[in-house]
Amino acid sequence: MTNTAVQQAEPEPILACTICRNVQNFDLLIEDMEAELGERWGDLGFSDAAVFLAQPEAGALEFIAVAIDEDDEANVTTIADLIRTAVQRGIRVIVIAEEISPMVLHQLLKLGAKEFVPYPLPEGALHDAIERIRTPDPEPIAEPEAPVRSRTKGNCEGVVLPVHGLSGGVGATTFAVNLAWELATLSKDDAPQVCLLDFDLQYGAVSTYLDLPRREAVFEMLTNTDTMDNESFLQALLPFRDKLQVLTSPADMLPLDLINSDDVDRIIEQARSNFDYVVIDMPSTVVQWTETVLNAAHVYFLLLEMDMRSAQNALRLIRALKAEDLPVAKLRYILNRAPKFTDLTGKGRVKRLAENLDISIEVQLPDGGTQVVQACDNGVPLAEVARKNALRREIEKLAKSAHDLNRAAASK
Repeated sequence: MTNTAVQQAEPEPILACTICRNVQNFDLLIEDMEAELGERWGDLGFSDAAVFLAQPEAGALEFIAVAIDEDDEANVTTIADLIRTAVQRGIRVIVIAEEISPMVLHQLLKLGAKEFVPYPLPEGALHDAIERIRTPDPEPIAEPEAPVRSRTKGNCEGVVLPVHGLSGGVGATTFAVNLAWELATLSKDDAPQVCLLDFDLQYGAVSTYLDLPRREAVFEMLTNTDTMDNESFLQALLPFRDKLQVLTSPADMLPLDLINSDDVDRIIEQARSNFDYVVIDMPSTVVQWTETVLNAAHVYFLLLEMDMRSAQNALRLIRALKAEDLPVAKLRYILNRAPKFTDLTGKGRVKRLAENLDISIEVQLPDGGTQVVQACDNGVPLAEVARKNALRREIEKLAKSAHDLNRAAASK
């Protein structure tokens, strides 16, 4: 009788590795890694990771998850070297960060980390990040060259028109995009030069509403405004139908404090010196540099609706601006989706809203209906697909009025 040797099954190869100072500080990460990979992952400290990533076995890794918190900021050089080594070896990198400063975080992302997930981990966030890094990168699309701008000579004194929604979904981006387009197409022969800046670094939708790509050049410019000159600013812009120049939001979701007041001031000054009108789509969140934009603005549009959230947010904003002695006289309130003329009680409700807020609602925009959604989804302004839409007509009137007032003031 022959004895058959019982072969022990080889353990499955390790697919991923967490790298951190102490993995026990990230217990939620342990749970999610086990849920995603079972036993096919390991954990290393920073010094051990540097040795392991240099070995041939590391080439089998699918990704590494670098988990850091505020105590690791002093070690940022070591962490950056680990990410750089992993990227050079073709290993994807996910950064798990808790209370890390924006500049440190984006320094690491700039080195080639594919994903960022905040800690504590939101439900499903690690799973989604892993799915994204497993998706093959699309073929790179050649970035269009900045067009020759015959009138952008760097000697204009453009009018700054920020647009700020007092709550999500009030139509601020739709208004900003269509206002910029109406200004840019006021005349076939002598239309003003218009620039549209998307300052919503997280959920900016200007690129979606105009079907424009998001480019790495935007992030590069935002993080290096101290060296930005006229040429680099214009190169970061994208043309829409050769009539409107657009600074889209970055490709990745970024903290709003990635840029500071000085950065914003430099960008606005460059835009003003090259364009007749600078329309700015602002985030609904009030940040440190909101004051900078308000001070630079000629008119600051605030969009609201006939609901309690808009009213309460308007009161909070007005109170905050007055407390800081900021120029509230620049604010212009626009009521979107205003009551129709057939609504017999509509005028009374609008009047009571204005009285309760102690404001003047100067413009009432009608509900544009499904045509607005269709235009935004197709990446075109309303004027291109629904010229007779009631909302488009009101924005057109406002653009003409603003342009006429500007010309009248300039002629004095």
